[in-house]
Amino acid sequence: MKAVILWIEGRQQEGLPFITALRNKGHQIEVVSTGNEALARLPILDPDLVIINAASFRTSGKRICSILRKQSPKLSIMIIGRSDQVGAKDDCANVVLSLPFTARKLINRMGPLLPEESDQLLHVGPMRLDLEKRKVICQGREAKLTPRLVTILKILMEHPGEVVERKSLFQKAWSTDYTGDTRTLDVHISWLRQAIEEDPRNPGFLKTVRGVGYRLDV
Repeated sequence: MKAVILWIEGRQQEGLPFITALRNKGHQIEVVSTGNEALARLPILDPDLVIINAASFRTSGKRICSILRKQSPKLSIMIIGRSDQVGAKDDCANVVLSLPFTARKLINRMGPLLPEESDQLLHVGPMRLDLEKRKVICQGREAKLTPRLVTILKILMEHPGEVVERKSLFQKAWSTDYTGDTRTLDVHISWLRQAIEEDPRNPGFLKTVRGVGYRLDV
């Protein structure tokens, strides 16, 4: 599965080879350098996994782990450390890995911590779209969507950061070649913003590109 991973790395940046290997596998990695930064990004990124590179901090990583666990009890957390930093078992982290080890071993140990891969689930940035249950979760907010809204959001999530032209979006969402009146699309975009935006009138995710179409910024 292509996962969203929040990686906590100290100034020594000893984990860069691992980060590169994970990105080469298609995983989305966001790197922060402190526990406070991780706390701030947690609700925004909604990661599948947090990896704490304790070796880069010269600490056990347990304090950072405990802080994250308190905010998100079900969060999957992995700690990387040297043998003299971490024990074989840690009550906070799901997995503790002692250096040295290979990128392959890291990827293998990550596997059980990640959600099961499904073509009915889309995860882009902080958004998770369940196509089967017609439900979207974004930054802790959950909303039920109509089939049409699911189709529109799915199209946008498949093209993050790209402008999807109004006519193209209308044709795909309504399965039609007719584009004479696309005002109904504007109404559906408004409903979609109510589902995913904290402030629908000042959207942070679903942006209007005037005269062209819409863009999902995640």
